[in-house]
Amino acid sequence: MAEQPTLRLVLAVSLDGRLAPPRGGAAQLGGSGDRRVLEEALAWSDAVLIGAGTLRAHQSSCLIRDQDLLNERRFQGRSPQPAALVVSRQAGFPLEWPFFQQPFERHLLSVSDGSAPGFQSCCRLSSRWSQTLQNLRAKGWFRLVLLGGAVLTHSLLVQDAVDELQLTLSPRLLGGSFTWLLQTETALPASLTSSQAWSLMDARSLGDNELLVHYCRNRSSSS
Repeated sequence: MAEQPTLRLVLAVSLDGRLAPPRGGAAQLGGSGDRRVLEEALAWSDAVLIGAGTLRAHQSSCLIRDQDLLNERRFQGRSPQPAALVVSRQAGFPLEWPFFQQPFERHLLSVSDGSAPGFQSCCRLSSRWSQTLQNLRAKGWFRLVLLGGAVLTHSLLVQDAVDELQLTLSPRLLGGSFTWLLQTETALPASLTSSQAWSLMDARSLGDNELLVHYCRNRSSSS
């Protein structure tokens, strides 16, 4: 079987698992400690996956700002910023958004072929994420960070395509319906519900009462 890139979900969530307050919109839940581990994940990655809804909410993506991480990527002969891969059924986004002025490559993952304004390329989404991810790896994107949103995250988890979970727990309760996992009747694979499905890689305080938990998918438990 062809290899797939390593896919890491990186999110800051409230203690009750919310991404945003009940009214919705863009939320900035993490503090400075979360910002650092986010940038470390970006520095690790070759590209980030962003859902169309997340892009519409923020109209921009995350950048590496810390100079030591930029120096590290330069020493490795890599671009300063990972590429941005936007997953969307539609190609039309306002080109005046800050996203289209940010200093990284932009590529669209869509069900249709052809060019898309503001994007260097348009990659076709396959019916299975395994095939799409193999295609991305063939293009040189070996390590991917998934930045949400919930619909994209759910579609990947339903097909057991996420390899790592990096979650920052923010010390607040938000309530509402904007959970980081989509509330739907489409069940996740039974293998993901096992207590052995994920192995803890890291757990540490980030300051300001924030906690980082980093899990790796234990695929041997479902083999």
